[in-house]
Amino acid sequence: MYKKIIEYLKDKNIAIVGFGREGKSSYNFIRKYLPNQHLTILDGNVNLIENNSELKQDVNTQVIVGENYLEGLENYDLLIKSPGVKFKDLDTSKYEDKIISQLSLVLDFFKNNIIGITATKGKSTTTTLITQVLKDQGYDAYLLGNIGIPIFDYVDKFTDKSILVIEMAALQLEYVKSSPHISLILNLFEEHLDFFKSKDCYFKSKMNAFKYQDSNDFGIYTSINDTLNKYVEEGNYKSNLIDINKEMCIKDGFVYLNEKKLYNVNDERFLLGEHNLSNIMFVLRLSELLSLDLNKTINTINSFKGLEHRMEFVGLFDNVKYYNDSIATIPEATINCVKALKDVDTIIFGGMDRGIDYSSLINYFNNSDIDNFICMKDTGYKIGNQITRGNVYLVESLEEAVSIAKKVTKKICVMSPAAPSYNEFKNFEEKGRKYKELVLTNVKNKSK
Repeated sequence: MYKKIIEYLKDKNIAIVGFGREGKSSYNFIRKYLPNQHLTILDGNVNLIENNSELKQDVNTQVIVGENYLEGLENYDLLIKSPGVKFKDLDTSKYEDKIISQLSLVLDFFKNNIIGITATKGKSTTTTLITQVLKDQGYDAYLLGNIGIPIFDYVDKFTDKSILVIEMAALQLEYVKSSPHISLILNLFEEHLDFFKSKDCYFKSKMNAFKYQDSNDFGIYTSINDTLNKYVEEGNYKSNLIDINKEMCIKDGFVYLNEKKLYNVNDERFLLGEHNLSNIMFVLRLSELLSLDLNKTINTINSFKGLEHRMEFVGLFDNVKYYNDSIATIPEATINCVKALKDVDTIIFGGMDRGIDYSSLINYFNNSDIDNFICMKDTGYKIGNQITRGNVYLVESLEEAVSIAKKVTKKICVMSPAAPSYNEFKNFEEKGRKYKELVLTNVKNKSK
C-alpha cells in the first residue's frame, strides 16, 4: 500500500508544514523512499535546523522557519500538514485541495482496512482497547494516529490483512476527503476553540469521519449525546449508521444488544465510570459487527488497565487515595471523573482559558460533596470565585496545590483540570507526570 502513496508523492513540490512528531515521521518516510526529491520544511521554530542534524546534511531540503513560515502556501503542489499547526486565521480557499496529511493519504489508499475513532473525550482509551481486542483474537492490528504513533512509522509494514485502528483528532480530520470503512464517533463537546474558527467548524471536522462513507461502510455513534445526534441528523450520511443508544441498553445489570445479553456491568474491571461504560458499549458493538469472539472481547475489556493520565491511580498514602486525571481538559471530563471515583473530597483543577462555558462545572461543584477545591490559574481562579460551598484555595503552583491537598484530604484527591495545561506546562502529559512526582516525593515520602 505504501507504494501507492510514494507514487502519489513522487515528483511533487511538497511542503511539510510543522516539524513535530508527525512532521518528522513524514520527512523520514519520504526520505526513505524518495531520497533525492526536493522537499520544503515549514516551521515556526527558528532553531529547527540546529536541533535536527538530519536537516543540516540534506541538500535536497529547504527549511523555512520563523513567524512568517506560513506565507506562500499556494506555491506548493502538496502541503503535508501536521495536526499541531493552526490554519485557523488563514484563508485556505486557494489551496485547500492541496492540504493532505498522513491520515488523508491512508484513507485515500487503504480505507477498507481502517477503523477510525474520534470524539472529544474517550478516543485514546477506546482506540487502545479496540486494538487490544483485535490483537488478542489474532488480528494484525496497529494502534495509530493521534494517540502519539504516526501512521507513516508503520505504513510499509501493512498488508492487505492488516487492520489500522486510528485515533483521529479533529485537526487530522479537518481536510480529509475520505472516511474510514468503520468509524466510531463517541461524543462531541465544546473544545479546541483556539484551533478552530467556531464550534461548528470543530464539530464538522469531527463529522468528516462519516461524511465520505458510502453504503458499504459503517458509522457507529450514540444519539444520547445531543450535539452528536444533531450533526448526524443534519448530515444526510450514506453509510450504515448504528446508534448504540437505540440498539443497546442496560437492564438487570447487563448490557443488551437488542435481545442478546452481552456484558455484565458488575464484572470487576479497571475502566470505571459511566463514561467508560459507554466506551465499552462501543467496543462491544464493534465486536459484534466484526463477528469477534464475545468471551475473548469481554476478557480483554475487563483486564484492560487504562492509560496514563486517565483517572490513573497514583497511590494510597496516609489512607488517602491520589489520582491523576490530567487528560480531563473539558468540564464534562472532570464531572465524569468525580462521578466515577465517587468519594472525592479534594479536587485540583484549572488551566489555560480557551473561552469555553464552565457553567455546568460550576453548578456541579456547588451541588457536590467535594470539601476542598484547589484552584490553579487561569480557569481555576475564574471557577473558584463562583464556588459557593466548601473550602476554596487559589494557588500559584502545582507544588502548592499538592501541599494543601496533603493537609486537607481525608479520602480521595484527584487532579482533573477541566482545561488544557498549556498556560504552565508543555501538555497534559507533562502536567500529569509533575503531579505524580509531587505526590510521590511530597506526600509518600513525608507520610506519617
